[in-house]
Amino acid sequence: MEQPEDDQLERFDSESSGVLSILTISEDPISTSSSGDLYSSSGRGSSSSGGSSGEIPAILCTEAAAAPRLLPAEPAQSREELAEATETGAAPAAASRHKCVGRSNKGVAWGFTSIIGRRKEMEDAVAVVPGFMSRACDHVGGCSAPGSRTSGETSPVHFFGVYDGHGGSQVAKFCAAQMHEVIAEEWNREAMDGFEWQRRWEAAFATGFERVDSEVVTAAAAPEMLGSTAVVVILSGCQIITSNCGDSRAILCRGTQTVPLTVDQKPDRHDELMRIEGMGGKVINWNGARVFGVLAMSRAIGDRYLRPWIIPVPEITFTTRRDDDECLILASDGLWDVMTNDEVGEVARRLLRRCRRLMMVDEIPPAQAVADCLTEIAYGRNSSDNISIIVVDLKAKRKRQQRPQEG
Repeated sequence: MEQPEDDQLERFDSESSGVLSILTISEDPISTSSSGDLYSSSGRGSSSSGGSSGEIPAILCTEAAAAPRLLPAEPAQSREELAEATETGAAPAAASRHKCVGRSNKGVAWGFTSIIGRRKEMEDAVAVVPGFMSRACDHVGGCSAPGSRTSGETSPVHFFGVYDGHGGSQVAKFCAAQMHEVIAEEWNREAMDGFEWQRRWEAAFATGFERVDSEVVTAAAAPEMLGSTAVVVILSGCQIITSNCGDSRAILCRGTQTVPLTVDQKPDRHDELMRIEGMGGKVINWNGARVFGVLAMSRAIGDRYLRPWIIPVPEITFTTRRDDDECLILASDGLWDVMTNDEVGEVARRLLRRCRRLMMVDEIPPAQAVADCLTEIAYGRNSSDNISIIVVDLKAKRKRQQRPQEG
C-alpha cells in the first residue's frame, strides 16, 4: 500500500460512542455526534465527517448454507440424515459443537461514518439496530450447534443497513427509518419448520423490500423519480444473512480472505441485461451502462417511473459464521468506486490487528478506527460521491490495556 495511505491508518477523529438504535442522515450541513438514539450528519470539504461507534452485548448463534455464488455451500443435514444419525447413535457433525460460533466471541461492536464528500447534497442514510429481534438460535434458523444448550437460549439478532439515495435523500431516509421494522414484521408473519428457515428469511426480505417500495409511495415520502439502493445484513450468533438491491455492497473479512457477500446489480451484468432487454428495456452506455441512459443500477427501492425494468427484488445470501471471521463492512459506492474489495479488506484486517493489540480503554473502538480510515482513503482518492461505511467488529470483546499513569 502506498505510504500516504499507510500514514492515514494513524489518523482518526475523536468520535462519540454508545449503542444507537437507529442512525440516519439529515440535511444539516454541520456534522454532529451523539450517544443518543438518533445520529445525523452531512459534510465533507465544507464540514467534517460524522461517525459513531458502539458495543453490542454478547449474542447467540446460527448455522446455514453459504451464499450460492459467493461462498462454497455448506449443506444442512436432511431429515433422513438426522434420523439415521439418531438411530445409529452418531451425533451430527454440527451437534458436536458445544456452543454457537458467535458465543465464542462474546459479542460484536460497530463503528460508522457517513459524509457528504464532494457532492452538493447528502443522499445516503445508514441504520444500525442492535437487537432488532430477540430469538433463540434454533428459532432464527441455521444454528451451527443444533441441540446444544446455547442454541435454545434467547439472544439478540442485529440489523445493519446502508442506503444510497439518488435524485434526493427521501427514499434512503425512509428505508433507514422503516426497513428493519418491516423485515421483523414479515419474518414474524412467516410460518417455518426447522428445515425451511432460509425460505422464511427469503420471503421476509422479498416481501419486506416490496412493502417498503410501496409504502414510500403511499406515505407520499418521495416522488416516483427518486430511489435508493439497500444493502442489509442480519447478524445472529452463527449466521450472516445479507439482502441487497442496487450497487451498495457488503464484504466479510475472514482470516486472510475478503469474501464478497453481495454482487452489484448493474445494468450490464449479463443476467440483469438479459432481464431488462427481455422486457423491452434498453441499456445505454452514457457515462457507464445505464437503464435507458438514466440509472446506473438495475434494482432499487423506488424509481417507479422505470418499472418494470428497475425492480425492488433483493438478492439474498446466507453465510455461516466462523471463528476466524474478523469484521463485516457495508458501504455505499462512494467507497467501492475508488477501492476494491481486497483493498478494503486488507486495510481493515491490518488496522484491526493493530488496534486490538495496542488499544487503550480511552481510545475509540477498532471498528470506528477502520470506518474513519477507509473514509479518509476514499476521500483522498477523489471519491466524487457521498461516502457511508458501517464496520462490524466480530471479535470485539478483547481486554483493553490501561494507559500508563504519567508521573
